[in-house]
Amino acid sequence: MPFNICLTLILLGLVFKRKRWGKILLPAGIILLLFFSNGYIANLVMHNWEPQPKELSSLPSYELGIVLTGVTNINMLPKDRTYFTRGADRATHTVQLYKMGKIKKILITGGLGYDPVHPLSEAESLRDFMIWAGVKETDIITETKAVNTRENALFSEEIISSKKIGLKPSDKLLLITSAFHMKRAKACFLKVGLNPDTFPVDFYGKVPRLNFKSIVQPDVGSLVAWHKLTKEWVGIAVYSLVGYI
Repeated sequence: MPFNICLTLILLGLVFKRKRWGKILLPAGIILLLFFSNGYIANLVMHNWEPQPKELSSLPSYELGIVLTGVTNINMLPKDRTYFTRGADRATHTVQLYKMGKIKKILITGGLGYDPVHPLSEAESLRDFMIWAGVKETDIITETKAVNTRENALFSEEIISSKKIGLKPSDKLLLITSAFHMKRAKACFLKVGLNPDTFPVDFYGKVPRLNFKSIVQPDVGSLVAWHKLTKEWVGIAVYSLVGYI
C-alpha cells in the first residue's frame, strides 16, 4: 500500500542515512508521501476511476437488487443493532430503491468474514436494518457464506439459478455496491453468467476543484483513497490471473 511504501522508505533512509543510497531513500519517501497525501491528485484519480451516479428517475424496475456487504462492523457487540462503517449507502440507497418501486426483491450477500466474534453474518445484520427501515421480510433473501467478491457473485448465481426465489438469471437484476468497487464486482458477476445493471453508491471522489487547499494542504483522506484504489487494482490483477474475471 502507498502509505506503507512511504513509511518503509523513510525508515530505511533514517536507519541507513550514512549510506549513499540511504540518503536517496529518505527524500524519496517524503516526496512520495507528499504526493499520495495531495488532495487534488487523489480526488482526480478516484473521480475518474469511479462510475458516475445514476439518477433514480432514470432507472427502470428490476426484479432483484443484489447488495454486497462489507459496510458493517461485525466485531461490535451486542448484536441488537447494525453497526455501520463507511459505505452505509449500500443499505440506505437499497431501501430507497425498494420503496420507490425500482427493485421488487433484495438479495444481500456476505458472510461472517475470517475471524468472527459472533455467528450473525453481515447479510443478516443488513437484513435486520432493512426490515426495521420498512422492507418486507418476505422480499429479502440472504446469502451468508461469501467472504469475497468472487463468492458474492458465485453464490448469488446459485441462488438465482435454483429458482427457489422465483427468479432466473435472465431477469432484470441491479448490482449495488461502492463505486470504487463496481468494476471488479460487475466483472465477477459477468464471469458466473449474470449480467446485472449497476447502481454505484458510496462515492469517494468528488468533482475536482483546483484551489490552494487541494494543492498545498496534505490530506489524510487522500491516503485512504489511494489505499482503496490500490486494493482494487491489485484485486483486479489477481482476479484476472486466477480466472475469477
